[in-house]
Amino acid sequence: MFLSFYLFIVLAHVLLAVAARSTNRYQGLRVDTIHADQRHNETLATRTSLQNKKPYRSKKTGAKQVARLQRRSRLLLNNTTQTRRPRVNAAPTPQPTGPSSVSTTVYINSVTDFALLLPSRDGEYISDAETDATAYCTNGSNCQNTFSADFITGAIISEASDGSYKQITGCLDPGKFHFAQDDAGGQMDSRFPNGAKCTFGGYGASFIEQVEPSANRFCLRCCASSDDQVNCNSHNDKAGCPVAVPGVYDFDGGVSCS
Repeated sequence: MFLSFYLFIVLAHVLLAVAARSTNRYQGLRVDTIHADQRHNETLATRTSLQNKKPYRSKKTGAKQVARLQRRSRLLLNNTTQTRRPRVNAAPTPQPTGPSSVSTTVYINSVTDFALLLPSRDGEYISDAETDATAYCTNGSNCQNTFSADFITGAIISEASDGSYKQITGCLDPGKFHFAQDDAGGQMDSRFPNGAKCTFGGYGASFIEQVEPSANRFCLRCCASSDDQVNCNSHNDKAGCPVAVPGVYDFDGGVSCS
């Protein structure tokens, strides 16, 4: 009987040990496992923090990055150009400075029928006559003023193959006109003198004329279009006839401007 009681005591201790072990195992699981309500709240908190925090973006590389930088560069360049680009007004086409007048009209019909703009006052320099020069023509032509028959010692007319201009070049005897002594010459064009024009191009078309008494030569080129700075380059006013109006300045029979 004593042995039976002892066995009962041992069996009871075994059962209690097993029960304690089972309880500790489940208790460990409860400690490591998050309650359902706690999991839900923690998930909401995590989502909220991700929404508020700006996500990290890795740097773009390769072709996409190059294209992105090119687009940004173009935008910056366009903005800079639009901001800093100065306003540029188109240069107005040079026009005659006054109404057309017979006294300021030159023309080229032939070597014996043409007109030049020359000083209207005795001893006036051509450079000073750019504002008040008057048209003079060959003897027998239809104009108000004529120069003497032996004033022109040689002349030739030529035209551009495309019809863009017509010109006359030649030599003169400065002693046959009232030029200023040792006058190096000057230039007339569609802006000087007032209302000057050439009948070849019509009113408003381009022309250039240079008369150089000290070099014994003259030249006149009339262009068909307005402001023709290729064929009637008004910026060559100090370059002389051979540059401004390339042509013939030496003639048969020993006649030469030089």
